[in-house]
Amino acid sequence: MGLRRKNRTEERAGAVVTSPMPSARTGDWAVELRGVRRQYGRGAGAVHALAGIDLALPRGSFTAVMGPSGSGKSTFLQCAAGLDRASSGTVHLGGTEITGMSENKLTALRRTRLGFVFQAFNLLPSLTVEQNVVLPMRLAGRRPDRRKAAEILARVGLGDKGGRRPGELSGGQQQRVAIARALITEPDVIFADEPTGALDTTTATEILGLLRSAVDMMGATVVMVTHDPSAAAYADRVLFLADGSIVDRLEHASAAQIAARMTALTAPAYATVAA
Repeated sequence: MGLRRKNRTEERAGAVVTSPMPSARTGDWAVELRGVRRQYGRGAGAVHALAGIDLALPRGSFTAVMGPSGSGKSTFLQCAAGLDRASSGTVHLGGTEITGMSENKLTALRRTRLGFVFQAFNLLPSLTVEQNVVLPMRLAGRRPDRRKAAEILARVGLGDKGGRRPGELSGGQQQRVAIARALITEPDVIFADEPTGALDTTTATEILGLLRSAVDMMGATVVMVTHDPSAAAYADRVLFLADGSIVDRLEHASAAQIAARMTALTAPAYATVAA
């Protein structure tokens, strides 16, 4: 595959920044948000889902996003991935500004340069595993690469399942297919929304190990929204949202440390949060 593992120790040490770094160019980051706000409605009834997000995430890194219910996690992911438009501010993915892109260009970018892994798998039941994996290539107008699909399926432990239908697989196996599909185009970023939410603990551990391996061994960049401290512990860093803002972060933290920080966020000071 074209993705290569790189030594990113120095990058990860200062991975998340909350203000522009003079020595860093926009193209240096996999994900960059500057002054991103998302407001729904107007006047007294307006909801400020994101209240000014400033961050930059390096290529080849794994970031988890957590926060109380209604803190803005889903809105953050949707705006960062171009699935929703920010009310103000700028979003760059892989050095490309997507803020003012037309819907057609955004759709093309998502098909070729982004990967998605969702809690519900979102596989097409009428297609085989292999056909699901190469679907992003077909949608982008590229010739499906069966050899590459076979290689990725082998990487996720499904080398002998290419001809099966999703309905013949377990939930964990279906999520492995979703990860393979996300990797097939060698995307700038993989966005994962509660990827282990529908899985048992053992299977969830396997899936998180695959995402971690995609970062460490293949140079992928993963941004994952999760409510589970054990899942977040697989990440290089955890960002904590409250009231639509990034209020804290942890680097290389344990599940216990992450859980303790989440408990603090649900204390009375953060009891009332934005939708």
